[in-house]
Amino acid sequence: MSALNRSMSQLHLATSRFDFDLQPFLVYLKPLILSAGASVLAYNLYRLVKLVLRPVFSPLRRLQGPPSDSWFYGNFRQVFTSENSTLQEEWVAEYGHTLKYKGMFNLDRIVTTDLRAIQHILSNSIYEKPPQARFFLSRVLGEGLLLVEGEEHKNQRRIMSPAFGLAHLREITDIFMEKSIELRDIWMSQIASETTEDQPIRLDVLSWLSRMTLDVIGLAGFNYKFNSLSAHLKPTELSKAFGTIFEKGQQMSLLALLQAFIPPLRLIPTQRDWSMKKARKTMDRIGRELLAEKKAAIATSIAAERGENKVTEVGKNSVQGKDLLSLLVRANMATDLKDSQRLSDEDVLAQVPTFLTAGHETTSTATTWSLYALALAPEVQSKLRQELLSVPTDTPTMDELQALPYLDAVVRESLRVHAPVPSTTRVVMRDDVVPLSTPIVDKDGRSLSEIRLWKGDTVFIPIVAVNRSKLLWGEDAFEFKPERWENPPQAINSIPGVWGNMLTFLGGHHACIGFRFSVVETKAILFTLLRAFEFELAVPKEDVIKKATIVQRPFIKSATDKKSQLPMFVGAYKGS
Repeated sequence: MSALNRSMSQLHLATSRFDFDLQPFLVYLKPLILSAGASVLAYNLYRLVKLVLRPVFSPLRRLQGPPSDSWFYGNFRQVFTSENSTLQEEWVAEYGHTLKYKGMFNLDRIVTTDLRAIQHILSNSIYEKPPQARFFLSRVLGEGLLLVEGEEHKNQRRIMSPAFGLAHLREITDIFMEKSIELRDIWMSQIASETTEDQPIRLDVLSWLSRMTLDVIGLAGFNYKFNSLSAHLKPTELSKAFGTIFEKGQQMSLLALLQAFIPPLRLIPTQRDWSMKKARKTMDRIGRELLAEKKAAIATSIAAERGENKVTEVGKNSVQGKDLLSLLVRANMATDLKDSQRLSDEDVLAQVPTFLTAGHETTSTATTWSLYALALAPEVQSKLRQELLSVPTDTPTMDELQALPYLDAVVRESLRVHAPVPSTTRVVMRDDVVPLSTPIVDKDGRSLSEIRLWKGDTVFIPIVAVNRSKLLWGEDAFEFKPERWENPPQAINSIPGVWGNMLTFLGGHHACIGFRFSVVETKAILFTLLRAFEFELAVPKEDVIKKATIVQRPFIKSATDKKSQLPMFVGAYKGS
């Protein structure tokens, strides 16, 4: 109270030079401030009580599930420290296809591999990404297509879809091939310079593939040269900025976890935040420069086509620029587009980190796991190589790549067993009832054919667990067997995925818009590398583990540097 009285006195003295007396106003202001403070305190107390009591009355409280580790962490520590994405598979095996586990503050979350439930969740717009996940992802991805919801998401996706269509992919497949050949030639050169008889050399294939796919998305996404594969060139500003954001954004700490759940803590400055903000400024500046260049190029091209000095009309098919940003800008500038459907410059710029991450990290990780699977299955590697060598060119078109059946089967099987993104979460925005295709039994022995959710409840969808479910794929579901795609099981037709009867690229309105881009690029890389090299793991299989942040990367348990990597022996293929 004394502090409040002092503040009132200071306010009165500071305004004493005016011609009116504030004392009557202060008499009324003091109880208002006290009332406001009491209201804030009461509201926060109400939220705390609600948080503590929610698990007691939650409709999920009687579901089967693993015991909680602690009131504060729930089962989160198990989730974060588990390896190879097997934890959810173990839970499903023990407690059934739909169960609960404890999140932060002991709040109930459900995990489900029930296909009817997953279809309901992925196709219903009342299920959105949780605010905690949005906080983590937005620091890396910005507020692009992967994070926006509702009408904003529909609008962004509608404008961006043509850039990811088959017609455009046919045009940029030569970029995939060009960079794959550049990587092949670099490895060939290293083998020749480091060995006397072209013996295999040890390479971290993850690092090299990450650099290559960054070069690809630079050209295909923005017509921007990262030059990541060119060792004699310095990294570009954009390359260094993106590297900082991606590296710092994946680091986990107790403070970062608390900031996700308690927004006021985000005001606490950290060295990581400072580094990411500085890198974000660089990305924004370069993004604006690229955007201005695209707009100017489109305007100039249209004017030249019409023989005019200025542009009066832009059509959706005007200017045949190859990169994604040009296509997006062109579609957004179309004169036949309603103003309400246009993206602002900020919305367009928000896609830059989205393109970089989704078009770079997911593909490099997917291709790395494909090489890992092939190294463990030399007979599959040999069979695939023979099919690829039967193609009479080093630079096949997209349609020629798509026409190779065993390459298609290998890519499908790798993306099934080693999905780059192992899981996803959704929060329900209003009370809902989730139908189940197969009833479950709760702790009281009651059979449930549906699950009631309260507004704010979180659903965890284990992508890998669905992709490797023995009920769907058979007893050999955990094995890498491309031949299964010659006669896939009927049960997988019910999986609500956008591609390949699996959940790797999700489904529904938030399905991955760039899944074709990733699949074709992966095929192009494997086509080039498998024709030229033989691959063998450079460490024991048991030493390779998976850890997921944004994507599920390989780590080596025995490595002291703790960085993500996949060491392999790579040797030139000499023929049979």
